[in-house]
Amino acid sequence: MVSSAHRVFPAFQARVASETLAHQPPLHAVPGSSQRFLDKSRSLAADCVAYDLEDSVTPHMKAEARGLVRRAIDQPAPTNIRERAVRINSVDSGLALGDLTEVLQSPNLTTIVIPKVNSASDLTFVTDVVTHTLAQQPASANRPPISLLALVESAKSLTNLTQICAASPLLQGLVFAAEDFALDLSITRTPSLTEFLFARSAIATAARAANLPSTIDLVCTAYKSESPDGSPPATLQEECLDGRRLGFNGKQCIHPTQVKVANDIFGPQEEETTWAVRCVIADEKAAAAGRGAWTLDGKMIDVPVAEKARAIVKKAEAVGVDVKALREQWKHQEPE
Repeated sequence: MVSSAHRVFPAFQARVASETLAHQPPLHAVPGSSQRFLDKSRSLAADCVAYDLEDSVTPHMKAEARGLVRRAIDQPAPTNIRERAVRINSVDSGLALGDLTEVLQSPNLTTIVIPKVNSASDLTFVTDVVTHTLAQQPASANRPPISLLALVESAKSLTNLTQICAASPLLQGLVFAAEDFALDLSITRTPSLTEFLFARSAIATAARAANLPSTIDLVCTAYKSESPDGSPPATLQEECLDGRRLGFNGKQCIHPTQVKVANDIFGPQEEETTWAVRCVIADEKAAAAGRGAWTLDGKMIDVPVAEKARAIVKKAEAVGVDVKALREQWKHQEPE
């Protein structure tokens, strides 16, 4: 699943109420049947930790894992972890109701990750269970809202994306599960990832059309360092850059060493943010002067480019960049 057995998903709480998709920090997925990994997860440097009840848990450990995960979530969150999520078993497995009944008892749960979402009915089922279960519990002002992430893992899921994206008001994002998708289509993953281009483009486009905040790209299976300094393999950076170009705003990770690279690439880039602030300041002055198009650094700026700059500035503000200081630094920027 998402960035401990680790994957990188987004942090699901830092939503931005705008038309743009916010950067989604990594989420670590932790095997729910391992007390050792559950204990270790408290020291992870991740905005969101996702406890896995699905693939990393063998069938005979499913029931025990529910209890272990419930107790892990019930503990106060460490200061370095903002959100706790759980990947339940698929609706088709017949295990989802038991998973939800257990983990929804914890007031600290923030996100439910749903695997093998093949149709809108899968999300409808989970939404109904969440709504009914929470309605039976005493109201609490401190309880965070529950959000859902849907894993796209099959051809059927891909063809039903429009309906899936509209299926639940709790849905906050889509996650591409490349290995399961490859299995479903009997295709082989290659370093170029071209075999996934259509699926990845469709997922990013559907999420954007539905205004979902989170669009999480496939796992990079390479994590062992090939260099003396222990840095992550170059493949990870290439995949992250490729995902960002396709419209994804987060990355699944299978190892903690992948998190920093994913954060650096999917987070606001310093050079890009500076350009965006300069562009916004100059555009404000151009609008005041009645100019519809102008140039910056020798390149034409029109309405779509200016709107993109505003989106970048909003994203930077959402993750704590000192935009106010940048605006002060570039307050004299003029449209060329």
